[in-house]
Parts: sequence; C-alpha cells; structure tokens
Amino acid sequence: MGAVWNIAATTVGEAIRRRVLLVILMIGVLLLTIIPSLSVLSARSDDSVTVGTMFAVMRGTSALLAIVLTVYMIPNEIERRTIYTILSKPVQRWQFFLGKYLGAVLSLLLMITLMTVFMLVVYAIFQNHHASRLLSLAQQPVMYWIEMSLLAAVAICISTFVTPLINIFLSFGVWLVGTVLNPLYDTIANNSKSIPIMKSISKLIVSLVPNFADYDTKNPLINPGQPIQNQGLYYFTTIFYGVVWIALLLIIGALIFDRREV
Repeated sequence: MGAVWNIAATTVGEAIRRRVLLVILMIGVLLLTIIPSLSVLSARSDDSVTVGTMFAVMRGTSALLAIVLTVYMIPNEIERRTIYTILSKPVQRWQFFLGKYLGAVLSLLLMITLMTVFMLVVYAIFQNHHASRLLSLAQQPVMYWIEMSLLAAVAICISTFVTPLINIFLSFGVWLVGTVLNPLYDTIANNSKSIPIMKSISKLIVSLVPNFADYDTKNPLINPGQPIQNQGLYYFTTIFYGVVWIALLLIIGALIFDRREV
C-alpha cells in the first residue's frame, strides 16, 4: 500500500496548487463568513435561515470541488504522459487509480474542514451561541464529506471512459438526481397507487443512482424539535451505504482503467 499512499500524497499536493480549486474554495469561505454577519444586520434575524443558508453554500461548494477535482485527475495524467513514468515503476494500475481517489478524498477533507472552521468561528462571533451548539453544527460537515467522497467516486469512475467536459455534466447530473429527485422517485417507487411503468422506472433510477439526499441531515439542527429517530443507527446505515457504493464504483472504475489503452 506504500505506492497507493505516495500517489495519494502527491495528489493532495497537486490539488492544493490548483488555482481553480483554490478560487472555488475561497469563494465558498468568503460566503460562509459573510452570511452570519448579514443576519445581524437584518431587522428580523432568524437563526434557522442562517444555518440553512450556510450549509447550502458549503454543500454546493463541496460538490463543485469534488467534481472539478476528480474529473481531470486521470485524463490530465494521460494527456501530460506522466502516467507512463508512474506505471513504469512497480505500480499497478489499480494502485494508481486508488491512490488518485484517496488523494481526492483527503483533499476534500482538508477543504471541508477549512470551510467548517471559518463558518463556526464567524457564526460564534455574530450569533453568540454556546459550544454545544457549535459542536452540533460541526456534525453536518462530516456527513457532507462522506457524500462528497461518494460523488468523487462517481466522477473518477466515469473519468475512465469519457472526456472531462462530458464527465462534469454526467457527475453533476447524477448528484442532482440523487439529491433533489431521489426522494420523489423513492416516493413513486413505494406508492401502491403509482402507474406501473412510472413505478418501474423510479425503482430503476433509485437502484442505479446513489442516494445523496440522506446525507443532508441539517433539518434537526434547524428545527431541534424534529430530531432524527434512532440517530446512531441512521448515521451508521447512511455511512455504510456510502462505503458500499464507493467500493463498487472504485472496483468498476479500476476494472475499466485496467483494460483501457493509455
């Protein structure tokens, strides 16, 4: 696994040096630091709106980072021909593929952590909440990291057989369906009154597209009176679901990459 970790470490360094990622990150951090201060200037400050807006910005920024970070990883290595130097060493293709993915996941962890720190510091300054409130808010970014790790697995898997531009649209489309439309398709699939053909199509989509919607658990933070039932079990099953999907996508991506001519 030494080769995998070396490739992952190199990937993290490359991600930190990529200007487009830094620009996206800085814009996200800037918005996260401005939102709590704007709520103070409002005549009717609503903490739930502030928290909801901050998490929406963090989630959108993280998704953009995950897609832009991963869609170019393997194609750039092939285009620059640096992949030949790496593969000429005792490094298998699956090790290269896995190392790139782990590097992306670690990079996302650093970026999401940075956004979380800025958000909590500014929120604490302008909203004057206790440490327990800040600790509860810090739980949601952890779920976003799992979600973005899953999105990164989708993007890097697709990158093995399509161009980066097409991959951007495909990955964003998968995330959009799994985030916004998944609850709708799930409702149709489990409704006995649904039209059979629509029910079948919905079941197919729910089965083939990862469910990103379950990772957005901010509602109990916005509405403390509506906690998640069996919270520990919910988090365990949701994280386990993501790990299974990630493993499946990495296996598929590694198999395709192993058979691809480079």
